[in-house]
Amino acid sequence: MRLYPLLLLLLLNACKEEKKTIVTNQQVVDSFSKQIALQKDSSPVRLQFVDALDSLKLYDKAIDHLDTLLMKDSLNNELWQRKGTLHEYNKDTAEAIRSYENAVKLYPSAANQLYLANILAENSNPQALRICANIVSMSMGKETDANCNFIAGVFFARTGKSKKALQLFDLAINDNYTLMEAYMEKGFIYYDTKNYTEALKVFETATTINNQYADAYYWKAKCNEATGKSEDALLNYKRSLALDKEQKVASAAIIRLEAKK
Repeated sequence: MRLYPLLLLLLLNACKEEKKTIVTNQQVVDSFSKQIALQKDSSPVRLQFVDALDSLKLYDKAIDHLDTLLMKDSLNNELWQRKGTLHEYNKDTAEAIRSYENAVKLYPSAANQLYLANILAENSNPQALRICANIVSMSMGKETDANCNFIAGVFFARTGKSKKALQLFDLAINDNYTLMEAYMEKGFIYYDTKNYTEALKVFETATTINNQYADAYYWKAKCNEATGKSEDALLNYKRSLALDKEQKVASAAIIRLEAKK
């Protein structure tokens, strides 16, 4: 969906200079508010406003405007799904689950069910497994099966059943070898058990599959550092930061390692 030119410019400016973020954010809010007031049917503009607020990480404001849209269209499952995502970003798990549940009740698509299953799995709720089993029984294809196995793997990882989790992550990768989250979760299990050699192998595979994936380089660096390879760690932290300028942990690690030289 296209943004109005002035609003797009303001949004881009907000992303360019962190020092001016507070002022620019207010400009974005004011500009959208004016557009909404001028529109007879402000729903399209308000939805653009939600997107802009999301990009600026102003989740409370984004949710408020989404609620205004839901007052007019409470049976729109896409709006409920979007609200669930915003609540997730805002660290409000209970409201995220409630929003995803509403989306599923209105339209039980595989996508809506997977959003719900994923957050339930992250919170060790066995209902996630039932949802995934139901989706797999629909025979929707390998990519969907991969997502289901990944989510089931997350549930078992969060409940301490690492062996079962690893099996499920491998199944997910077999069905979708580009599913980066599965590699990461698999690597985390090895890293948490101090099996840095195996963890490094997993993260190296991830960077081979996708050499633009910043998190994989960050965790390669963590493995390097844990095994005393400071130079390799520094190189991989820098690669991670080059791909994602917001990797503050990578930036801090670079400063710390360079201070030791």
